[in-house]
Amino acid sequence: MAFSDNLQFLRARQGQTQEQLAEILEVSRQSVSKWESAQSYPEMDTILRICDLYQVDLDTLLRGSVEDSMVEDTAQYDKFMNRFARRMAFSIGGIIAGVGLCGLLEAKGVDEYRSAAVLLLVIAVCVVVMVVSGLQNDNFRKAHPVIPDFYTQQERQDFRQKFIWFIAGGVGAILFDVALLLLFFSRFPEEEPFESYAISVFLLIVAGAVTALVYAGIQEEKYKINKYNRDNSPTPEAQKRLNLIGTICGVIMTLTAALYVGLGLALGLWRTAWWVFAVAGILCAVVYIVLNPYKDDD
Repeated sequence: MAFSDNLQFLRARQGQTQEQLAEILEVSRQSVSKWESAQSYPEMDTILRICDLYQVDLDTLLRGSVEDSMVEDTAQYDKFMNRFARRMAFSIGGIIAGVGLCGLLEAKGVDEYRSAAVLLLVIAVCVVVMVVSGLQNDNFRKAHPVIPDFYTQQERQDFRQKFIWFIAGGVGAILFDVALLLLFFSRFPEEEPFESYAISVFLLIVAGAVTALVYAGIQEEKYKINKYNRDNSPTPEAQKRLNLIGTICGVIMTLTAALYVGLGLALGLWRTAWWVFAVAGILCAVVYIVLNPYKDDD
């Protein structure tokens, strides 16, 4: 492919018009038209901006075939991210489901120590899966710091339709769950074993909703190849911010786990103290929003 063909391919792949590309590059539409018809070539600084815009190297853009270079996912990025999304989503949802399971066991007459042991086992398995998945994600990023954007515009649009249903379904499930809980207690007294059954079912439904929301969020991030490449090659200042975010969130989650275990052992609040994890998640999100080194760009 020549430069003109590569430029047409990249622009069409992003669903951009010549006018939109011209506006991004701060040139006229006629200039873009001439480039794509091989009547002229842009200046070198503009070519480098095109490379940055579409995440393609200079040699491929000028002399190679961009289309051929993006046909295959040679790093198996899509497969890896799908597996990562499933593991993280089910692990986070699994912790909440474990609390619900603990309540069901107590309602069935299982003593508090055995139900607590089951809960801790579930939490341990989920935490191990999350830690291993996080380390594997770091290793993958180090091995493949730059990924060519092989997703088509149609693939992105198809996912956006699914994403809407994931988010709407997750939020809808939680709202339905709250309504169901209120209706249950309007009919049955707030005493055992009714209370344990109601809270347990509530938490199991919440676990399913959270799993869907987390999975959808990670899947959405998967398609942001530009962000992936940017995060793997941060500036020194951005790296300091990212390290700080990781440290603060790590401390928050460690203290949260210790607080939950302490409340469970000291006060027996294994079933009701699960909310500390939700608060910790919100705090981590706030930390990321405040310290995000790319918030102005995003």
